[in-house]
Amino acid sequence: MLKVENLHVYYGGIHALKGISFEVPEGKIVTLIGANGAGKTTTLRAICGLVDAKGSIKLKGEELIGKPTHEIVQKGIAMVPEGRRVFPNLTVMENLLMGAYYRNDNSIEKDLEWIFNLFPRLQERKWQKAGTLSGGEQQMLALGRALMGRPQLLMMDEPSLGLAPLLVREVFKVIKKINEEGKTILLIEQNARAALKIAHYGYVLETGRIVMEGPGEELLNDDRVRRVYLGEA
Repeated sequence: MLKVENLHVYYGGIHALKGISFEVPEGKIVTLIGANGAGKTTTLRAICGLVDAKGSIKLKGEELIGKPTHEIVQKGIAMVPEGRRVFPNLTVMENLLMGAYYRNDNSIEKDLEWIFNLFPRLQERKWQKAGTLSGGEQQMLALGRALMGRPQLLMMDEPSLGLAPLLVREVFKVIKKINEEGKTILLIEQNARAALKIAHYGYVLETGRIVMEGPGEELLNDDRVRRVYLGEA
């Protein structure tokens, strides 16, 4: 689905991504884990065309480097940004419909029904302004809004950030369910344990470089990952 090769990103004199390469196979969950400043969010921003990048980013064989963000979105990539970033003065329903902005098919109502089945609380609050929702409900709304675009690749940036442990479990359960229904997911997450538990494959980023990779379960049981990223002795 997605192939990134030798990706470099600079912020002025700072070399943020130093030639990283990774793949996201169709129908799988792939996670990038690492500490703050490792380059995780920069990677997603590069894929979306939000920062200048060198190297290659291909979606189903088509090069994305140099394309504007709106074209990349139309080609089938959606991102759930860190901090949720819903439209606070719009209702839940209006936020969801914004996710379908580029669509002109007849299945929008059907997809709304699917979203409300995934997130019953959104249906209960569909005429409520998004800014009045709890943090967990806003995360559900941000995810639902992205899904309304029917993306080929769903990218998520720190979906557990600021959520209570009970809500974190609920969000990751939904991510797994969405994947089981056929959606390809690239997950950026500081909660390495939660991410690796559901990921088919993972990459470990350190200061702009990939230093480890492997199946999610394998990384979860790796001594170095357990010590450095899971806080275990």
